[in-house]
Amino acid sequence: MADKKPIPATAVKTEPARLKADNSPIFSKGNYLLMGVGGALIIIGMVVMAGGSSSDPNVFDYNQVYSKTRITFAPILIILGILVEVYAIFKKSPAAE
Repeated sequence: MADKKPIPATAVKTEPARLKADNSPIFSKGNYLLMGVGGALIIIGMVVMAGGSSSDPNVFDYNQVYSKTRITFAPILIILGILVEVYAIFKKSPAAE
């Protein structure tokens, strides 16, 4: 059997890597403002999609249910709100740089 040399104690790291203590917030005020705007757009889109109440609940009004506002405008608002939310989350805050 070949002679095995012991590993010197200085070659083995026994101390774990230190993490830098960083107590800075993840998001800045601008990020939170954009998140609020995105959330407001989503809520407005949901309210627009829900629409108003019908004068007679027993009568189905095709034009009221399938109006351009409910079918086109409201989903665009919701998607726009989601895009603003994603941008607000991924936007780098000045404190993090």
